[in-house]
Amino acid sequence: MCGIVGAVSQRNIVPVLIEGLKRLEYRGYDSCGVAVHQQGGLLRARSTERVAELERNVATDGIASGTGIAHTRWATHGVPAVHNAHPHFSGDRVALVHNGIIENHDELRAELQSQGYVFASQTDTEVIAHLIDRLYEGDLLAAVQRALPRLRGAYAIAVFCRDEPHRVIGAREGSPLILGIGTGERAGDHYLASDAMALAGVTDQIVYLEEGDVVDLQLTGMRISARRGEGFEPVAREVRTVHAHTGAAELGPYRHHMQKEIFEQPRAIADTLDAVDAISPALFGAAAADVFKQVDSVLILACGTSYYAGSVAKYWLESIAKIPTAVEVASEYRYRDSVPHARTLVVTITQSGETADTLAALKHARGLGMAHTLTVCNVATSAMVRECALAFITRAGVEIGVASTKAFSTQLVGLFLLTLALAKSRGQLNADAEAQHLHALRHLPVAVQGVLALEPQVIAWAEVFARKENALFLGRGAHYPIALEGALKLKEISYIHAEAYPAGELKHGPLALVTAEMPVVTVAPNDALLEKLKSNLQEVRARGGELFVFADADTRIESGEGLHVIRMPENYGALSPILHVVPLQLLAYHTACARGTDVDKPRNLAKSVTVE
Repeated sequence: MCGIVGAVSQRNIVPVLIEGLKRLEYRGYDSCGVAVHQQGGLLRARSTERVAELERNVATDGIASGTGIAHTRWATHGVPAVHNAHPHFSGDRVALVHNGIIENHDELRAELQSQGYVFASQTDTEVIAHLIDRLYEGDLLAAVQRALPRLRGAYAIAVFCRDEPHRVIGAREGSPLILGIGTGERAGDHYLASDAMALAGVTDQIVYLEEGDVVDLQLTGMRISARRGEGFEPVAREVRTVHAHTGAAELGPYRHHMQKEIFEQPRAIADTLDAVDAISPALFGAAAADVFKQVDSVLILACGTSYYAGSVAKYWLESIAKIPTAVEVASEYRYRDSVPHARTLVVTITQSGETADTLAALKHARGLGMAHTLTVCNVATSAMVRECALAFITRAGVEIGVASTKAFSTQLVGLFLLTLALAKSRGQLNADAEAQHLHALRHLPVAVQGVLALEPQVIAWAEVFARKENALFLGRGAHYPIALEGALKLKEISYIHAEAYPAGELKHGPLALVTAEMPVVTVAPNDALLEKLKSNLQEVRARGGELFVFADADTRIESGEGLHVIRMPENYGALSPILHVVPLQLLAYHTACARGTDVDKPRNLAKSVTVE
């Protein structure tokens, strides 16, 4: 979602700020800006275009300084417009950027207006800048520390003051913020960012600030303090060496990052399975064997695409591991009355590890007395990994496209491994079955490569879909969540309205929507539900609907009038959902290309959702 970069240096730091924003573009944004301390005052440039346009404006205006902050904004309060873009100023003294949401901004705004402050934006962020300015008495750190207890909600901020050159203050509560420490020729430089990716190539010495931390960056060093009751106390935080991958931003022969990431799935799956020689609880942490013996149910918490991964896992966990499993939308779970069970394994799924709703749901579950926690996550240094007792780290690499592809398929791999580990722990997995599953997992990258070879056939379908405004997706069993994921991908990047249903639900309502103008996409593996699915297909054909079926080779579903079939290269049993999602990703991608939409940065969406 929103991105922060800040720095204090002896040299001109503006190129580092701009490059940091470019590295954060994948998170999604609708405006951007940079502010610096220059010639004893504040200077800024803001834009509702891409960071490249901001860079041109900065060069034209001659903006250069050793102290500055920069931001990419995804609009929450106030429309995407220059006056709402960050950084925000309070008069000509305080400059501030902010990720998160301030829930009591209305009452703070009224209070500050009564004291003479004039607001130039519709944002909740501007109240923080004015509040810090009102509390400023010559020490920016003290003003920030006095302001923070007044804020309700989530925030990561970076702020500097006209009267204190070469000083930037950062603080976090509920939104991620990291500290970077310069080395070598950049020794003495200090950086703030919302993501280590922003500092790739600048420094690999990273401190992950914890909830309630405030950091004071100056040329002479940095100091971290943590909230303790009514005040703040100095604390030490571990400095880690983090190698953020810069190569992920290079497109190579691909048109878009999403296409590149779809085709990276065989490698991402192979990397995720690299260290898996046998099925063992140890794959999830040293304490996993003991924890798995203590649990008798699973609760999965996730949002969006990760929720659909969890929905597939429910089928696996109950059919293979024989363990009762519930899947909850994280943003709903914490706001309803539920029945906690101490012997539940709480599993969170998140690509970034910073998803605000999922983190809040995890904390809520723990607050109800459910202490056994595990995450399937793509970022080893994320807040979610730090919060959970156990973890499985997928190896998808950095995912730039907003619509998730390789992160989803590697999540499914991690969840299938969890299923097998729990099954083995519960005596539900014998040696022969374990060997068969391991063989299938090791062959999975090759199988996915075979599905990717279907791209030319999918492109032909995409030309048809590009002319439609509605689509229906059908699946049964573990492939119903895959149909949901396919519909989500199509609407995310092509802006075609798409819905997904269990195929058996057609006659309970959705069949009323079927016409020749609504293509019906069907996931048709050769499984126990195939004959039932064929009956559902006939229901569509009888109403004049046009079917587009991804079918296993041995399903005996043949192309004909109103029925188009793409044959999958092989039947893959329990792991079939991982194969069947790939052509749905390709269909969404090529449909979006045909419609000319912004594939990697679809409107209104953000990559990492760090606010509720």
